[in-house]
Amino acid sequence: MKHLLLFLLSLPILTACSNIKDELVVSSPDKNIEVTVFNSTEGRVGYIVEFDRNIILDSSFFSLDFNDQSSFGTNLEVVIISASSFDETWETIWGEQRYIRNNYNELKIELKEKSELGRRCFIVFRVFDDGVGFRFEFPEQENLSDAVIVDENTQFNLTNDHTVWWTPGDWDIYEHLFNTTKFSEIDALSKRNHPSLAQTYIPENAVNTPVTLKTQDGVYISILEANLTNYSDMTLKVDKENLLFQSELVGNDSSIKVKTKTPFVTPWRVILIGDEASDLVSSRTILNLNEPNKLNDVSWIKPTKYVGIWWEMHLGKSTWNMNSGRHGATTENAKRYIDFASENGIGAVLVEGWNTGWENYFGNKDRDFIFDFVTPYPDYDLNEVVRYAEEKNVEIIMHHETYTHIPAYEKRLDTAFALCKSLGINAVKTGYVGQIIPDGEYHHGQWMVNHYRKVMEKAAEYEVMVNVHEPIKPTGLRRTYPNLVSAEGLRGQEFNAWSSDGGNPPEHLTIVPFTRMLAGPIDYTPGIFDIKINKYKADNQVNTTLAHQLALYVVIYSPLQMAADLPENYEGHPAFQFIRDVGVDWDTSIVISGEIGGYITIARKERNTDKWFLGSITDENERTINVSLGFLDEGKEYAATIYSDTEYSHWDTNPTEYKIEEKTVSNNDLLKVELAPGGGTAISFKSLIN
Repeated sequence: MKHLLLFLLSLPILTACSNIKDELVVSSPDKNIEVTVFNSTEGRVGYIVEFDRNIILDSSFFSLDFNDQSSFGTNLEVVIISASSFDETWETIWGEQRYIRNNYNELKIELKEKSELGRRCFIVFRVFDDGVGFRFEFPEQENLSDAVIVDENTQFNLTNDHTVWWTPGDWDIYEHLFNTTKFSEIDALSKRNHPSLAQTYIPENAVNTPVTLKTQDGVYISILEANLTNYSDMTLKVDKENLLFQSELVGNDSSIKVKTKTPFVTPWRVILIGDEASDLVSSRTILNLNEPNKLNDVSWIKPTKYVGIWWEMHLGKSTWNMNSGRHGATTENAKRYIDFASENGIGAVLVEGWNTGWENYFGNKDRDFIFDFVTPYPDYDLNEVVRYAEEKNVEIIMHHETYTHIPAYEKRLDTAFALCKSLGINAVKTGYVGQIIPDGEYHHGQWMVNHYRKVMEKAAEYEVMVNVHEPIKPTGLRRTYPNLVSAEGLRGQEFNAWSSDGGNPPEHLTIVPFTRMLAGPIDYTPGIFDIKINKYKADNQVNTTLAHQLALYVVIYSPLQMAADLPENYEGHPAFQFIRDVGVDWDTSIVISGEIGGYITIARKERNTDKWFLGSITDENERTINVSLGFLDEGKEYAATIYSDTEYSHWDTNPTEYKIEEKTVSNNDLLKVELAPGGGTAISFKSLIN
């Protein structure tokens, strides 16, 4: 690293904070973002963030409250200052982008209390061209060994009553619809919309992260976190009077947020900033704030598409439980899905409900021995299914539903993953439905954060990829452990099958890319063709057009992408060709345009091929978007296959009508994309030059 950064002391006092004593300034490499770190006359350290010479976060302070010591955050002095810059380009194992530039300027400040305890802390700022990351690092020290944190009070001081896209700061689930309000109108406690709210806890008016904002000047900001390790999830308390977000860590029933020892570091608190909403989606800063890959052999980590015995159970066609008489995970049914996958170039089959225990699942308080994760039901010949899949060149994705009995699952981890290894299964979908055992812990607290980490690391030992449902949100750890391939962590497709509120509205997935997807890949399970699902659920439906469902394969990123509908709804369907063709691992991703809660258009180039794919979706409003094809390789012509809505398509009244067109295009062309209400367009581009 080259020590290029100039830091400035004792600058003229800013009017934003009249009691500033000393200032330090660090800028992004392109100089558009500037962070001023200051020490007030009371010894409180704070920061100010400017973008394009305008303050977007005003004077914001921090402190940590300990249960057996005084708070740390006042009477501080600056001891040592170091500044540096860093610039590298690294290659991803898989992802939205093959090569990522990691370029930032860093300011590291050692702080020490003037009081008798004399506790010390480093605050580290890294400033990128698209945002800021900062964290607190507590070294080993005499007067702070065991640390029990009851509150972290990190502030994000807004400059106005911004528009905010948010979900409630739930300690147990992220499965809420996004709300669009002014900051002053946030009311998290009244906006919970999960069918089992008794399992959730929101301590006060708080929102989950990522949370995204738009200023009156049209600047886009998202607040999230990176590298969540041995700590608890950060939600944000809403202080309407002072237009202030303040960190509210998820705790437990003992009022403990974090229990650790020095040395320790907090997760990175991340502020993404852009002129356009699309700038947020294009950011790779969350990955850059995580450590490089720690796994040696990664040849077994393979992005793929999959089908599975899953949607039919949400529809009620079959069940997880064998004793119902409608068991889904039979040997015969699994082979039917394997045949379909093999015939259509789909790489894997997920089988849920294969193992004993589902008959005692719902409502059972004594959950210790419900699942052992190795014993199949009598009507499911696990070895035969795996043998048949191998014969058909199809992988099997294992399913581990823990029912949130964490001690029971951890006791069986080695046995469960050893079974996968012995069968050649290299992917597992885990699930955590229900209230955590032991009592008093929550899905998003430190105890569960460490559990999710343990599962991820144990899976890596057995060369197994993990797709987590009811997860802790992604924070970029997929860079360090690339076997952590996907996660749920939002209101997914399943809500359309059974939710009493009518499912996910058309605007839902036009908000998700600018909010939840900033954290990492999403197992949304797209591709429903039977939109109305009248045969099974007369009162429910998918609230998009069929073309919208196709576009999601490009818009919503995951290296594991499910073709979620029943095989019979795909067989003989011309639109299924797009799902056959679309990639899952990308060389380049370009966000062409978008507006949060309105629409988004993304183009992606498949890794190791010359194929491009484009997806565009809209909310309940019809739109016409002119898309420049300048992203295509210069000097080449492409065969474009366009799957789109018709003039009569509509998410509610006519959702399954679509059309397919063929065009020859080049990077000089402008394409007119017409989206029906709740609609979409999906395009594959194949080079005509080998």
